[in-house]
Amino acid sequence: MRMSASCAKLLTAWTLMFGYAAPAAAQEFTTLRVNTFPTASYFPVFVGIANGVFEKRGIKVDLQYTSSSQAQRDGLASGAIDIAHAGVDNAVGMVEMAKQDVIIVTGGDNGLNELMARPEIRSIADIRGKTLFVDAPNTAYALVAKKILKNAGLLEGKDYAVKSIGGVRERFDAMRTAAEPVAGMLNPPFSFAAKEAGLKSLGRAVDLLGPYQAGGAFVMRNWARANGPLLERYIAAYIESVRMTMAPANRAQVVSLMATRLKQDPKVAERAYEALTEPRFGLAPDAKFDMEGFKAVLALRAEIEGQWGGKPPAPDRYIDLGYYDRALKLVGER
Repeated sequence: MRMSASCAKLLTAWTLMFGYAAPAAAQEFTTLRVNTFPTASYFPVFVGIANGVFEKRGIKVDLQYTSSSQAQRDGLASGAIDIAHAGVDNAVGMVEMAKQDVIIVTGGDNGLNELMARPEIRSIADIRGKTLFVDAPNTAYALVAKKILKNAGLLEGKDYAVKSIGGVRERFDAMRTAAEPVAGMLNPPFSFAAKEAGLKSLGRAVDLLGPYQAGGAFVMRNWARANGPLLERYIAAYIESVRMTMAPANRAQVVSLMATRLKQDPKVAERAYEALTEPRFGLAPDAKFDMEGFKAVLALRAEIEGQWGGKPPAPDRYIDLGYYDRALKLVGER
């Protein structure tokens, strides 16, 4: 018996909000331990789980949240995590500082970051003498913030202090309750929740600095070699989940799921969804890797951290997009 259009729509909404109906008992799944920050940037993972996209490809996702990039990097290196989703500069940091053989296998977004501040700070110049809240001080979005401040004539240690707080949720909570004027990088939905709480934006990173390859997936190279077809199925499901997240027809359901899973006010979730689907600022279609944006990542690390003698290396040693290319063939290009 054919399902009516109205019933099909109802089932889609139900599965997005409450999870996918269990597939046939005979199907076997491989569990993958996937670790992310609880932000809108990695929401395709939530959407894919809710819709059974990963299960369709024989994968059960054990989704874990991290409170800091250091905890995530340690988990990946120890084997407690199979796949990490975060700013890919963390993978570069693992290679260069921890001497771990990590590879980046997808793109994702440019970070969707905004430099946010307590209302007493009215401009970037006003951060002079204040404190910048960061996750890890020597990687990813902390370096983005330091570059923005450097372009405004402010240098770490001389003009402002840096304090490690943790992931974006932790930074949001700390900035909102701080007794003194502070600043920090935030992304959706917390950047919008911060505005609702009275904090202000001093500018979006993409507007202040240009292209930057931020969020992506990275894994240990040996694990990828031993699990190539599995990794490709995961990436294929992730690409499908990105498409599902960005499809206008799914807007209401995705916003509802985001409000529920990330514990956000619906109007904050609505604004976060708009940011996710905004060209240039939001999710990269099909989680495509931005090579020019990644070169900017390396250049930023060379400049701010003084790594490689200040001269960025070629990007090849940090990436292996062969898994992505084969996964895209499984899905079909658009």
